Amino acid sequence: MADAGGGSGSGRRMCSVPEKAQLHMAMLALQFGYAGFHVVSCLALNMGISKIVFPVYRNILALILLLPFAYFLEKKERPPINWSFVLEFFLLATVGITANQLFYLLGLDNTSPTFASAIQNSVPAITFLMAAILRIERVRLDRKDGIAKVAGLLFCVAGASVITLFKGPTIYSPPEKLQLAAAAAAPVVLGDGGGKSWTLGCVYLIGHCLSWSGWLVLQAPVLKRYPARLSFTSYQCFFGILQFLVIAAFMETNTEAWLIRTGSEVFSVLYAGVVASGIAFAVQIWCIDRGGPVFVAVYQPVQTLVVAITSSLLLGEEFYLGGIIGAVLIILGLYLVLWGKSEEKKFAAIQCPAEHSASRAPPQIKPSITQPLLGQSTENV
Repeated sequence: MADAGGGSGSGRRMCSVPEKAQLHMAMLALQFGYAGFHVVSCLALNMGISKIVFPVYRNILALILLLPFAYFLEKKERPPINWSFVLEFFLLATVGITANQLFYLLGLDNTSPTFASAIQNSVPAITFLMAAILRIERVRLDRKDGIAKVAGLLFCVAGASVITLFKGPTIYSPPEKLQLAAAAAAPVVLGDGGGKSWTLGCVYLIGHCLSWSGWLVLQAPVLKRYPARLSFTSYQCFFGILQFLVIAAFMETNTEAWLIRTGSEVFSVLYAGVVASGIAFAVQIWCIDRGGPVFVAVYQPVQTLVVAITSSLLLGEEFYLGGIIGAVLIILGLYLVLWGKSEEKKFAAIQCPAEHSASRAPPQIKPSITQPLLGQSTENV
């Protein structure tokens, strides 16, 4: 089977029904992990951790976690390294780790976790556009599957925007004791960006979204030639660490900034390194390989929903009607995209016999049917 969405070009098997379920469960778990990371990162910055030191420790922990698995589990499938791969890994690390993480921390420091998770919902649309430009994703607006995918992405973005911009009447109000305790423990985490440059924070977060989308899309063609996913991620972490250390040499000259003093700081670094980098990177690479970059990006709005619910239940924030409406829009959008992909697979299955017959025609007759690229990388997803 040809692969255009991030799988190996060596005839990767089709997704089985259990694997389809695993893909969806993995993406949901990934969004829950990232949602927690929004709050943990903000806590770390509020405690005074350096915006340069934090990602250095984060990626070192991720590399320590990934390296043994990559070395022992991928001995047979890991292609030999060459200068072309080294350059690609370095550039991917620049976009997906260094720029992505630095822009995120700078933006989060000037805004709030809820806003950061909301603005990340531009990632599906940006990824979709990039993938279409690079012909990794093909959209047929003259067919119902293409219209469903575009409409689904718009619904996802609209739903997350409603959660952020429209409150409406209060649906759930936590007990007063919980609200007071949460406000005393983490006043800035509750969304108050006072004293910060909100506009500059938005610019940083837009740079973060552009970097993240570019990273999702650019990984797909490289994975076709380098299918060892854990090794692929480990190389990127390694180069990301080197790049952050170079930045730290110029921007973080205070040796005291490298000390981790409290248990909360240790927890923040461990969560970021183990959950949000080590585990999340490995899961995300697998999902890109099996489902394609757009499949991964379309789950992004789930983060906003999770952050909103978590903030209500754990951080003492009220939950409003806007959150309910946004959740419905997000679920509808995800359904439309996944239904569109299923319909595209049916079109591809119909076209395959036609292409096979056309290939037996006389040389002067050229087949006129083109198989959608998305269907090649997301079969049965």
